[in-house]
Amino acid sequence: MTSTTGPLHLTGEVLSVKRVGAYRHLTLVAPGLPQRFRPGNFVAVSVGESHLARRSFWIHRARPTGGYGATVEVVLDPSGPAAAWLAGRPAGTKIEVTGPLGRAFALPKEPVTCLLVGEEYAAATLFPLAERLRERGCGVHLLLGARDEAHLLSALEARRTARAVTVVTADGSVGQRGSIADVVAEEISRASADVVYAAGPVPVLHAVAEAAEAAGAWSQTAVERPLACATGLCHGCPVPVIGEDGVARQARACVDGPVFRGDRVRWAEL
Repeated sequence: MTSTTGPLHLTGEVLSVKRVGAYRHLTLVAPGLPQRFRPGNFVAVSVGESHLARRSFWIHRARPTGGYGATVEVVLDPSGPAAAWLAGRPAGTKIEVTGPLGRAFALPKEPVTCLLVGEEYAAATLFPLAERLRERGCGVHLLLGARDEAHLLSALEARRTARAVTVVTADGSVGQRGSIADVVAEEISRASADVVYAAGPVPVLHAVAEAAEAAGAWSQTAVERPLACATGLCHGCPVPVIGEDGVARQARACVDGPVFRGDRVRWAEL
């Protein structure tokens, strides 16, 4: 019997690159990978002409079957050189891919009310999570933030996915003017959230974790760190945490995470 757990290393193929606002949505044919995917996982992709450098990206969608076989979709911010290189690959380009990697989000055992909080491209990992939560009978509320409309990820899709959606942008071009930190406590209260899931920059995750703890809700945060090897060997992606035994230690974002309990991360040291 073929195992469907653990990461694969494979040669994927670029199926399409679509521009959506400020981002590029890259779809790769990746046989076997979607069957192993859980929300919160990421992939490591070889980039550059030498293919020696690797960069990690949240998995936005994973489809086990389709007209072109099994595919995964990641969201690229082309302002970075690695993502810009990937965004420029034509259909049919062969790409080395390793995944799915990392500790995924834990799902509730019983139906509960969940608030999902995402900022800009990092919100990509929350959309498959919302689908899994709905399948389990959970009530799903979404809070999305960005600097402006172009950097807001999939707001229309969010409205089809969640029971309620709140949008905040720094310039006020869509939704409320402000930041996630300004409204997250109110959104947790409004949704009567039992569990809060979050993805975004460290200040956003910190604000979400503090607000969840103050409200008596359980939080899980997808911590994004620069990943050199993405396999845990180099110890180059430390996250300061408090262990289950109450002792401070350094965890590795790529294998011990990227998802951590919000109340376990020592945010002030990140």
